[in-house]
Amino acid sequence: MIKENRVKRTLRAGGVVLGTMVSHVRTPSIAVMLKAAGFDFLFLDSEHGAFNMETIQDISLVAREAGIVPILRVPGLHDDHLFRPLDAGVMGLLCPHVETGEQARHIVRATKYSPLGERGMSLRNVHTSFLRGKGDEITRRLNEETLLAVQVETAKGVEHIDEIVAVQGIDAVYVGPNDLSQTVGVPGQIHHPEVTTRIERVIAACNRAGVAPGLHTYDVESAQGWLNRGIRLLGFSGDANFLVDAASKAVTDLRAFLAGR
Repeated sequence: MIKENRVKRTLRAGGVVLGTMVSHVRTPSIAVMLKAAGFDFLFLDSEHGAFNMETIQDISLVAREAGIVPILRVPGLHDDHLFRPLDAGVMGLLCPHVETGEQARHIVRATKYSPLGERGMSLRNVHTSFLRGKGDEITRRLNEETLLAVQVETAKGVEHIDEIVAVQGIDAVYVGPNDLSQTVGVPGQIHHPEVTTRIERVIAACNRAGVAPGLHTYDVESAQGWLNRGIRLLGFSGDANFLVDAASKAVTDLRAFLAGR
């Protein structure tokens, strides 16, 4: 059974989807927790996180059944980084540090089956629920349901944004504001005009090409602002931030209470 990718469907229809980054929590139940919280998708981070393929598959299996879309941020653009996680059950990829149209075309070639690409065929695996089917029908459906998002996070990537969004098979462009801030000379200042004007340029290019613009955000006010400016694939915070910030607030409140008794 080929799972419908509801995130891709919503983005194609012009809608907005909300997700978060999972970089540290390695239990499959995290997918159920985030679904219960109301998220549409989760990013599994194998660029900065410590996930191996077994953990990626375990969390993806649970996410698929829970009804939340698992998307993997891959560590790089090598072929095995791209197609192996798809066989393991992730329903989309977030590909970091994409700066040119040629890199975007390489991603499509490695992750789409013929005639769009050259992905190796393993048709009875997690991504097909191990069911038997006609190869041409399975590959067509998997091409339709696999979400490809490229991460533009450098000044060079923004300069080449029009050629990136023109590549057939790219569904979304996701801006990494921290890395982008570093490449434009204002490290960590994600609200600096040098950063925000480039994000707006990406949004405009995406809208012209019919590609979904995405962005990672860290607070509700900023997220609301960027949603109003056209972001449709919204990443919000991450597992470590949620745990540490919520726990810190509770501990601070309890210690203040103890001090005031």
